[in-house]
Amino acid sequence: MAVTVYSTNSCPWCVKAKDFLKQNHVTFKEVNVAEDMKGLQEMEEKSGQRGVPVIDANGTIIVGFDRDGLKAALKIK
Repeated sequence: MAVTVYSTNSCPWCVKAKDFLKQNHVTFKEVNVAEDMKGLQEMEEKSGQRGVPVIDANGTIIVGFDRDGLKAALKIK
């Protein structure tokens, strides 16, 4: 399972998304798009968005903290 969270340091919804993943024992890679321009470009190419969080859950792109979308993409009950 490959999960990437594109976030910034000042984004409260990013924290909620990462906390949700941790609570559900989902390992993820975090890319801080405020510091990583390559990561920002990658996020924009995947999502068409500049807003965070953007979560790539096994190829399913979720924009924002969408608890139900994450559950579905990651098969969490």
